[in-house]
Formats: sequence, C-alpha cells, structure tokens
Amino acid sequence: MRPDLDPRALLRRMFDAAIAAAQPARCIPPHLPAPPTGRLVVIGAGKASAAMARAVEDHWPGPLEGLVITRYGYALPCERIEIVEAAHPVPDAAGLAATQRMLDRVRGLGPDDLVLCLISGGGSALLNAPLEGLTLEDKQAVNRALLKSGATISEMNCIRRHLSAVKGGRLAAACHPARVVTLLLSDVPGDAPTDIASGPTVADATTCDDALAIVRRCGIALPPAVREVLESGRGESIKPGDRRLEGHETRIVAAPQLALEAAAQVAHDAGLAAHILGDSLEGEACDVGKVLAGIALQVARRGQPFAKPCVLLSGGETTVTVRGNGRGGRNVEFLLSLALGLNGTPGIHALAGDTDGVDGQEEIAGAIVTPDTLARAWNLGLRPADRLADNDAHTFFEALGDAVATGPTLTNVNDFRAILVH
Repeated sequence: MRPDLDPRALLRRMFDAAIAAAQPARCIPPHLPAPPTGRLVVIGAGKASAAMARAVEDHWPGPLEGLVITRYGYALPCERIEIVEAAHPVPDAAGLAATQRMLDRVRGLGPDDLVLCLISGGGSALLNAPLEGLTLEDKQAVNRALLKSGATISEMNCIRRHLSAVKGGRLAAACHPARVVTLLLSDVPGDAPTDIASGPTVADATTCDDALAIVRRCGIALPPAVREVLESGRGESIKPGDRRLEGHETRIVAAPQLALEAAAQVAHDAGLAAHILGDSLEGEACDVGKVLAGIALQVARRGQPFAKPCVLLSGGETTVTVRGNGRGGRNVEFLLSLALGLNGTPGIHALAGDTDGVDGQEEIAGAIVTPDTLARAWNLGLRPADRLADNDAHTFFEALGDAVATGPTLTNVNDFRAILVH
C-alpha cells in the first residue's frame, strides 16, 4: 500500500466500485432475450427495477409496454414503462394498488407474447398482493415482526411466499400462457432465485409447514388470519413441475460476487492484496463483527492467514434481533461490534454498507471504523457497548461523523464489507 493513500478514501473507492459494477445500465443489455412474435410486456419490482426498466428501454429494438414498482426516491423517468413508487421495507397501499394493476396487465396474454420480469432486492415488500382472506394490515404486521425477529432472509421469504398472491411463482402463473423471462439482480446469500424478492416467477419447493416451523423457531407473532392461511395449507405456492411455468427462463445479471471482485480490483490497483472471504456470510451482525475482528487481528499480529497490508472483503446478509430502541441497521451493527472487537488496534480501518444505499430503515448506507473510533466516542460521552445493546449504531456513527451516505444507488447486490489491515 502506497504511503500517500488515505485509508478512508480507499475504502470508499472500493465501495463505489462495488456499486458501479452492479448498475443495471451495465448488466441488463447482455441478457435481453430475442424479440417475441407477439407483444413484449415488462413488469418487475425492487430497488433497482426502475434503472433496470430504463436499461431495457434504451436497448430494446421494438415496441414494448409495462409497469414496474420501485422504492420511494428510486424512480427514473421512462417513456414506455410506467414507474410506480411504493414503500419499503414495510409494504403500503401504493404497492398493493400497483401490484393489482400489474396482474391486470399480464392477464389475457397469448403464447406468442413475452413477459420480461425485472426483479431486484426489495421486491418482497414492493410487490404486494395478500392472499384472499388477508389484508394489507396483516402483511404489514408480519413484515414488522420479521424485521425484528433475527430470521435470515431465506426464512423471511419462505414465510412471505406463503402469504402472497404473487410470490412463490404465482406472478409467472398469472402470465400463462405467455412465456416469461426473468432478469434478476441478486441481493441474497447463495443467489437462489426463490429468495430474490421471494421468487415471484419461479417454482417454490418449500411448504406452509416449513413456514410454520420458522415462525415457531423465531417466536414470530402472527395475526389470526395469517396463522389460519398457513395452518390450513391455503398458502401453498407454485411447485416445481407446474405446467404454467414451462419454458420460462431465469437469468442472474448481477450478484454480490461481481461487486466484491470490482472492489478487489481497486485494492490491487492501490498495491494491496485483496482476499474475498465469501459473498454469502450470514449470522447475527454483532457475531459476524466479532469473528471478522478476530481474523483482522490475526492478520495484523501474526501475518496469518494473510500477510499485511491487505484488504478482507465479504458480502452476504447478516441479521439483527432487535432488543433495543435505537436507530440501527445490520451493517452499522456489524461495524460497532467490529470496533469493540478491534479495541483500537492501530492500522485497521473498515467500511460496511448496503449497496442499495439504505441500511435498515435509514437513508444511510453504512459507516467507517478507524483505529480511534472508540476513543473519539468516549470523548463525546458515547458508551459504545451501550449503543450496541440498544441497537443504536446509526446514532453512534453519525455523532462521530463517520456515517456513509450514497443516496439511492439504483442497484442492490446485498451488503459490502471491507477491512483494511495496513
């Protein structure tokens, strides 16, 4: 590492490169299907769906129409595809109305027509149509409970698939007999299409019993109508082998690994070795912080398993079991735990952030940890361990001036973590 390099600036350049690598304008065009003999209808949902729609419009050679749903503040103007904004992470009436209109658009299509479905992270909340017998209020209550439960994203989406009229393959079934091609920006560990926005266009092998087992294990309180849907089996999703999904295609156009490799290239250009520890790390954010602090300390003190200077990169999606009343998110919770584990060790800096620009429910992507993070906090009267216990890491890092804000990034390939040991 060159002595003239600023660790903060280098970490931010790596984060920016990770976000840039997953921009829809770059990732969508190579994956566009051949034009159909009939109509092309574009649908979709997610934090990146408006940017994905713009990329389709810019590169599609013929006529098209459609509707996609994105998060408030994430819209881009399109000429032929309608962009609707709705709430995330808790669904709202705007998302419900837009999803119902989307279903109306795809009903009545023929076998010569093609539905191009653009899906990215955030679609689980934005694509919102409760099963018959459930209300928007039921779905909102479930989502709030899930966000506080500590359940993994795969577990959350298993439950969501069995309470929805569009998830778990039901959106694709509604398009039958038109063919469906789904383009996915993955924001989930392992890149499983069933977990990206709860799999609206792919078959689902999980069951209502699986969802109930997660509910019991995580202690999630359910409204009575929701429990009835699961216990009765009325919430069963579209299963593998369903003829309505025959001939459909699913293509992942960007994923966390792509973003980590882009960040690694920035490190290499700065004369640093970059080691990708994994693109799908999961677990409680504070526990992952402790583990990665231990690895960074071993590098700093022993030169194991890697020699310094180097950068330790990782992606995936941690979870937070909310027990406090603070302002938090999984990335800043990870960072505060990491800082406590490092305990001011010289020569270690870190950045973690969500590539969609929103960590938790805050318009803040993440934050930066420096060797003097704890000392500066104590000088301000902040007690780091108490802030962690109260799930109040956003307040902590904002007070230090170390929050990282990107604004809407128009993409979403999950969390980004970089630890610089120099």
